[in-house]
Amino acid sequence: MPGRRHRNHLPTRPTWRCQACGIAWPCSAAKLRLLGEYRNDRLALTVYLATLHVEASAQLPDVDPARLAERFLSWARARG
Repeated sequence: MPGRRHRNHLPTRPTWRCQACGIAWPCSAAKLRLLGEYRNDRLALTVYLATLHVEASAQLPDVDPARLAERFLSWARARG
């Protein structure tokens, strides 16, 4: 069985918790992986995360929308 750092840090729906570490997704490991995968196309990363944000918003109606936006989108903005 692979070690924790080699597991896929993917979301579990409908809870939107990480499959590997169990914390709210995207966890730190997922963020790092996504930033690496989309390092040359931050706009595509933002579109991908916005799509997931919409899906999560529908599945997590009791979570504050502003908190979900922070969780899914704000960390991926390009730093100026």
